Amino acid sequence: MTSPPMTFDARPLTDPVDASAVRAFAAELRSRPTGGIGASTIIGIVAVAIVAVVMLPVLISVVLSLASIGGSPASAAIPLVLIALLLAAAGVMIWLGVRNAQTTRYRLHRFAQTNGMTYEPKVVDPPLPGMIFHLGRGRQSTDLIRGTRPRFVEFGNYQYTVQSGKNSTTYRWGYVAVKLDAPLPNIVLDAKGNNGFGSNLPASFQRSQRLSLEGDFDQHFTLYCPEGYERDALYLFTPDIMARFIDNAAELDVEIVDDWLFLYTQRKVSTLDPDTWAWLFGTVGALLTKFEQWARWRDERLVAETRAGASAPTSSPSLPFAPPEGLLTPPPGVAPQGRRLKRGGTWIPIVIALMIAGFWIVSRFN
Repeated sequence: MTSPPMTFDARPLTDPVDASAVRAFAAELRSRPTGGIGASTIIGIVAVAIVAVVMLPVLISVVLSLASIGGSPASAAIPLVLIALLLAAAGVMIWLGVRNAQTTRYRLHRFAQTNGMTYEPKVVDPPLPGMIFHLGRGRQSTDLIRGTRPRFVEFGNYQYTVQSGKNSTTYRWGYVAVKLDAPLPNIVLDAKGNNGFGSNLPASFQRSQRLSLEGDFDQHFTLYCPEGYERDALYLFTPDIMARFIDNAAELDVEIVDDWLFLYTQRKVSTLDPDTWAWLFGTVGALLTKFEQWARWRDERLVAETRAGASAPTSSPSLPFAPPEGLLTPPPGVAPQGRRLKRGGTWIPIVIALMIAGFWIVSRFN
């Protein structure tokens, strides 16, 4: 049976706001210590400097040239008026952009406050173990909404930049991070509903780590688990848990790593859209009720290691959960071979390069 969605009050996302309260909150944010200037801020400063140093003298020279051509003072003033109007329009657009950004941050702050959570505008290089958090440069999470009951949950938008020669690409993600009770094996669910030409994930994994599950789960997700942990994955992903992922998270990629569960999407998670929050709160609420079962999982390989260290027989019961009384209880944790999935090779770019080379050769000899 599907649990009811987590309730929340979405009115702060859409209700009218007091302009003075928005300005006061913006001033409070400016007074907070920050982790440094973000990449987007630096780019904006550079762009403004280029316009001021390069474009402004060009515009002035064009205006003077047009003024010298005109036969009357009125015709000479027309270019000046047009330039003034363009500058005024640019100023208004910048002002509106700043005001809208301040209003968005204030609404998200009020939304978090109303629902017993907290708001953080930006965290540079967030210390999270998920696959997206250690790539590229300029890594930062923005508009973070955090809750601590019944367990720690963080909703945020994330971006990083990858440099390739002279070109750079900025990748943007939305994510939900849920703190678990104990470390679990590194398991990835690659949702098929959000894939294009192949997986949309920023990492690939060896095919030998794929695990097929019962029912129609494979129609919605490709599951990867460390080799030798297939039985553990079956313990964690029981039919009722698989049903909850299919019903609530079929458009989200999922990663379990250490004692965290991450939900990934390539759209904004922290937003002013109440429907997005209803979807996310419903998804998290449906999964929370099953995490107690995951907390009982224990890695039997740690039992063998403990017994070996105590000069006891190395054989151990094959139990991916806390064993009955009288048997050695494994400590919470994961053996080294289960902590991280093995990454796949770069065969897709190689295949594409070979195809291009093949087409070029055929075209040359035809």
